[in-house]
Amino acid sequence: MAPRPRARAGARLRHTAGAVLLALAATGTATGCDAAKEAAGDLVSSATAAVASAAQQKMDEIKDGVNATGDVTAGATSVDGDRTVATITATNPKSSAADYTVMVTFRDDGGNLLDTVVLNIDAVPAGASKSGTARSNRTLSGATTAEITQALRH
Repeated sequence: MAPRPRARAGARLRHTAGAVLLALAATGTATGCDAAKEAAGDLVSSATAAVASAAQQKMDEIKDGVNATGDVTAGATSVDGDRTVATITATNPKSSAADYTVMVTFRDDGGNLLDTVVLNIDAVPAGASKSGTARSNRTLSGATTAEITQALRH
């Protein structure tokens, strides 16, 4: 499958970004350098944008998907271990079972992008609902919300 190398590349990017962030943050703390802290924040923003881009690429791979954003809702976020999670519910209005692929974005109170994940909810029965759990790729701090960025029924 083609998505595997991208998933590994995304993991490497997050790992590398995390290591650089940690080094920059330590440098900024030890020297009191605001520039290092700002650079670390920029790096996190870049890494988060890269994860969002990878999620969009995964959504773009869905063939014959129909926009179903109105069929899907995101519940409140909570913490499960070191990850932020949200229950995502797909309600299938059609007369046959369908699969849903959903892009979920986690945001902070200021509306800033924190993380993006793609969730599959398979075999949602006709006229019924089924839920899945969206789990952040990394530890998120502070208050967060989950929103449906895109949903495809296929």
